[in-house]
Formats: sequence, C-alpha cells, structure tokens
Amino acid sequence: MILYFSGTGNCKYVAEQIAAAIGDKAVPVENNDGRIDLKKGEIFGMVFPTHFWEMPAIMREFLEKASITAEGENYAFAIATYGTTPGCSGTDAKKLLQKKGVSLSAAFSLKMPDNWTPMFNLSDAEKVRRQNVEADKNLAVLIENIKAKIKGNRATPKAPYFVRAMSDKMYLKARMTSNFYVEDSCIGCGLCAKQCPVQAIEIQNRKPVWVKEHCTLCLRCLHLCPKFSIQYGDGKTKQHGQYHHP
Repeated sequence: MILYFSGTGNCKYVAEQIAAAIGDKAVPVENNDGRIDLKKGEIFGMVFPTHFWEMPAIMREFLEKASITAEGENYAFAIATYGTTPGCSGTDAKKLLQKKGVSLSAAFSLKMPDNWTPMFNLSDAEKVRRQNVEADKNLAVLIENIKAKIKGNRATPKAPYFVRAMSDKMYLKARMTSNFYVEDSCIGCGLCAKQCPVQAIEIQNRKPVWVKEHCTLCLRCLHLCPKFSIQYGDGKTKQHGQYHHP
C-alpha cells in the first residue's frame, strides 16, 4: 500500500506513479479507515508534502490514531515533497511508525513546485512546467531505489530534529483559519467546502466560512477555487497564482 496525502496533486501523482511501477495501490489518507494490516514482506509507503519543515498535521494525526499491524518484516518508506527542504519529515515518519511497531526502512525527498504561495511564486507557467519535468526525472530514480529496497534516511537537505521546537509553533499559528479571507468574486459554488480534507469550511449565505480554528494548511481551497476568490495572509497569494499538478 502507498498511503498519501495531497493538497493539490503532487503527492497523489507521486504515489500513483510508484504504485503503478511496483504493482501496488495508492490510497489517499482521507479515504482510509485507519486500519492497515501488512503482510510479511509487503511494501508500505507514505507520500506527503512538507509543511513548515515537518509532516502535515492531517498525516500525523492519522498515523497517531491508526491501527497498524505487521506479520513480519516489511519495507516501509516515506517520501516528502518539498520546495526548499523536507526538514524533519523523515524523522517524523520514523518516530510515528516506531510507536506502531513498524520500522521505517527509508526516507526520501522530492523537490516539486511548492503550493505554499504566501512564499513561492507559481505565476510563471513555463517555470513550473520545467520544475515538474525535473521532478519526473528524479522520481524515476527514486522509484528504482524503492524497487531495490534501498535503506536509510536519504531525504535531503534535511534539518536536525530540534527545529521541531520552533516549527511546531510556527505551523500551528499558520494553520489558524483566520488567516484566510474571501474576495467578492466568490460565486458560492461550494467546491472549497467539498474539497477541504478536514471539513473546516461550510457554505453559509452562499459564501465559505471557516468553522474550525485550525486546518491542515494544504491550501487546496485556495488553489482549486474557480474564481481564485480565496486568499491567505497579506495578499501575496493573489500575485503568486494558483497551482495543481498537471
């Protein structure tokens, strides 16, 4: 099983490419009942984006609650997609699986267009296309490493785990839904509420309203909005464009 979380398609694409290459299946964490039974020798993979140098909250919370059993030794790997660094994500995955009695065999990273548009400018379509072409080349190498069952934390450029003391606080503050706002161009289509992976949005009076204090900060609502009406923070997201994996 290749378990994944994807905000705007990068990790979905990566998980499905790996699953196709090794004859497995890619399963979104949103559609999983939290029970994972691994047979002896089965490959178990996790694919997720890097959020503030760590694993996304939705993936962490899933793993903390999940029931994972393994009949024997397995090859378990984690892949973090990233824009600047995968941070501590590999160590995150290792520690969370250890609590479930599963050893993480390998951690990898894959640089891709980063949908965190409060920082990254994705308005240049040609530049984004080139980034995805390069990512495809690196993904092909990564798939061969998985087939060969390469081991070790190969995520790079990784960060020492002590940065989590800082990143946790920053991530929690950034995940506050009060950072989002809606422009007048909103047509009340409801796509944002339907697509939110943590049900943090409701449509009230034909406008999206964030009904939870925190979300997982995948920015899916912002990037999939057909009118680009949802923005975040100080307005840079409007300048930096929308993104979903082609």
